[in-house]
Amino acid sequence: MSLDLSSARIAFLGLGKMGLPMASRLVAAGWTVIGFDPSRAASEAFAAAGGRAAHSARAAAERASIVVTMLPDGKAVRAVLAGPDGVAGCLAPGAIVIDMSSSAPVGTRDLARELGGAGIVLIDAPVSGGVKRAVDGTLAIMVGGDEAAAAAVRPLLERLGTSLFETGPVGSGHAMKALNNYVSAAGLTAACEALRIGTSFGLDPELMTDILNVSTGRNNSTDVKLKPYVIPKSYTSGFSMALMAKDLRTADELARHEGIPAPLSHAVASLWQDALADLGAEADHTAIDAFLAALPAPARE
Repeated sequence: MSLDLSSARIAFLGLGKMGLPMASRLVAAGWTVIGFDPSRAASEAFAAAGGRAAHSARAAAERASIVVTMLPDGKAVRAVLAGPDGVAGCLAPGAIVIDMSSSAPVGTRDLARELGGAGIVLIDAPVSGGVKRAVDGTLAIMVGGDEAAAAAVRPLLERLGTSLFETGPVGSGHAMKALNNYVSAAGLTAACEALRIGTSFGLDPELMTDILNVSTGRNNSTDVKLKPYVIPKSYTSGFSMALMAKDLRTADELARHEGIPAPLSHAVASLWQDALADLGAEADHTAIDAFLAALPAPARE
C-alpha cells in the first residue's frame, strides 16, 4: 500500500484526555491534523496546540487519507464512521481508518468488512499507558489488521508510542487491549483487597507495597497505583471506572464468544459493574478500593 505520510491529511476524531495529547503530538511532528470533538473546550485546547479544529466529524474527514478515532467505545466509532452522517461517505477508496479506541473486537471485525466494501481499510490500534504516556509518546500500541496498511502508518504510530505490537488480523488489537485491562483490573482488585486485609491485621500499607514490589505479588497496580492513588485515597489516576468496567465486559464477552470458560473474568467484570453502578461513571478506576471498603464485612471466624 502506497501512502505519502509527508503530505497526508489526518482527521483525528476524539480529543478527550487521551486523544488531545495524542493528536497534539502529531501536530508537533509536522503533520496536517484536523481534529474534531463535540466538546468546545477540547477543540479550543487542540487549536491552542497548533491543530485545526473542525465543526463536525465529516468536516474533519473531508479529503483525509487517514482517520484516527479515539472514542469511548465501538458503538461510538461505528456511529461516527458508518452512521447516517458517518465520515466513511466522504472518504476516498484507499483511505485508512485507525481505531485507537477500546472497542469490542467482534464489532471491529464486522465494521472492517463493511468499510472494506467501499475500499476503506480499517485497522485497530488501541493503546495502553494512560494520559502521562500519551503526553510523552511512550504508549504501548496493539495493532491488528492489514499488514500493508499497518506498515504505511507505522511512522505515525511511532510518534505516539514506543512499544508497537502487531497482534494479527483486524480486531486482534482490541481483543488484546480488553484482555490486558482484565489482567490489570484483576491485579488492582487483588492488591486493594490485600492492603485492606493486611492493614486490619496491623501491617503498614506502605511497607506492604514495598514488599509486594520486590516479591512475586508485584504488578502494575502495586508499582504505580497503590502509593499515589489508593493508600492516600486520592483516586485520581485519570482513567475512569466506566472505561475499565466497559473493557472488562468486553473481555468477558470475548470469552463467551470464543466458548472459553473464564470464571475469574466473569467475577471481575461483575464486581466492577457493581462498583460502576455504586460509584458512578465519573469515578476514577482506582476508587474500586473505596467500593471494596464499603462492602458488608463477613462474619469473623
